[in-house]
Amino acid sequence: MHDERDLRKPPDADALSRRDFLGQVTAGAALVGVGLTPPGHANEQAPQTATPTAELTAVALTVNGTKHDLKLETRVTLLDALREHLGLTGTKKGCDHGQCGACTVLVEGRRINSCLTLAVMNAGKSITTVEGLAKGEELHPVQAAFVKHDAFQCGYCTPGQICSAVGLIAEGHAKTEDDVRELMSGNICRCGAYPNIVAAVREAQQTGRAVP
Repeated sequence: MHDERDLRKPPDADALSRRDFLGQVTAGAALVGVGLTPPGHANEQAPQTATPTAELTAVALTVNGTKHDLKLETRVTLLDALREHLGLTGTKKGCDHGQCGACTVLVEGRRINSCLTLAVMNAGKSITTVEGLAKGEELHPVQAAFVKHDAFQCGYCTPGQICSAVGLIAEGHAKTEDDVRELMSGNICRCGAYPNIVAAVREAQQTGRAVP
């Protein structure tokens, strides 16, 4: 009768016990978690690559009657060019997806969402922001009507509402209050001042001065 101990395979001196294996894995994970490299893995990190510098393009924007020569990335929106490069912060960034109308400006007299167009696409065009509507101390009729009818509360949407109203009057399609509501529906007022906004637009329509 053979002794069962004689039939066992001699232990492998290089083999890890389950306990040793789990210990090494845990220790390695702990080192990685604090930003250190486990021993033997120093050369396995991904190589560092330099971030390429975006090229700048010369863009000439004519805003409120003044020409500005800028150096911009081609991906810069008209909204960001106005706010961050020209300091015209009257134009507001709301949703940045063309859904709220807070960034409305006039380009060649037409109202657009400046967050949805690139600055380079508007080079050489006449751009009017809310800062360019007044003539010195004289408010534009739409601005004056907004003040008279208290057509704003927090005021965040007001520049876009005013620019949109100026464009709407110039278009000449709004004949009734319902028309004004429909054609101004792209400009959202979270304060709910819509009745006053409609009243202001209707009064400004009577002045006959639509575009700056």
